[in-house]
Amino acid sequence: MTGSAVVIGASGGIGAALEEALVDEGAFDLVHGFARSRTGARHLDLEDESSIAAAAAIVAKGPAPTLIVVATGLLHAGDRGPEKAMRELDPAWLARNFAVNTIGPALVAKHFLPLMTKGTRGVFAALSARVGSISDNKMGGWYGYRASKSALNMMIRTLAIEEKRRNDRSIVVGLHPGTVDTGLSKPFQGNVQPGRLFDAGRAAVQLLDVIDGLKVPDSGKIFAWDGAEIPA
Repeated sequence: MTGSAVVIGASGGIGAALEEALVDEGAFDLVHGFARSRTGARHLDLEDESSIAAAAAIVAKGPAPTLIVVATGLLHAGDRGPEKAMRELDPAWLARNFAVNTIGPALVAKHFLPLMTKGTRGVFAALSARVGSISDNKMGGWYGYRASKSALNMMIRTLAIEEKRRNDRSIVVGLHPGTVDTGLSKPFQGNVQPGRLFDAGRAAVQLLDVIDGLKVPDSGKIFAWDGAEIPA
C-alpha cells in the first residue's frame, strides 16, 4: 500500500503496536500516530472534536491516507468498571462509555474519511468487540461497554453505506482483536482460555493481516482477529 496510514490511540497497547508494525513494514509513505496522551501536533482526544479536526488537518497535508485505524476503547477507569448488574447502572458512566467507544470513533470518521482519495482502495477500521454483538450476548452484564460497542457497530454499518456513495472502493469495518495483554483487559484475564491471550505485537500483526485481506463487499461488517465475521 502507498499513501499514509493513521493510528488513533497510538499510545495504547494495541495502538502503539500497530504504529510500530506499520512503520517496520514500510508499506506506507508516512505513518501518523495520534493519542490523547501525546502533546502538540500529535494530540487527539476523542472527547474533543476540535482536536480530531486539528489532527485531520495535519493528515490532509498529504499523502492521502489509505488506512485509518481507531485503536481506542474504554472498559474501566479508576474505580469504575463494567456493570455486572442493572443496579450498578450509572448515567454518567454510561455516557462516558458512549463518548469514547461510539461517538469518538464516529467523529474520527467524520473528519478523516473525506481525506481518502476517491477511486482508491482505502480502509477505515475501528476496534470493536465481540461482546457488542447482540445475537452473541448469552451472559448479560457489561451494559455500557456492550451497548456502546453495539452502537459502534451500527455506526460502522451506516458509515460504510454513505462512504460507498462517495468512494465505491472504500472499506469501513470493525475489528475485534481478541483478548490482548493490555491495561484494558488486565483485570479480566483470569478466565481467558490458554493460547487466547495475545501480546500486543501479535495482536497488531493479526489485525493488519485481516485488513490486508479485506475486499470491498466486506465493508460495513465486523471481523475477529482470525478473519471470521462476527454477527450483529
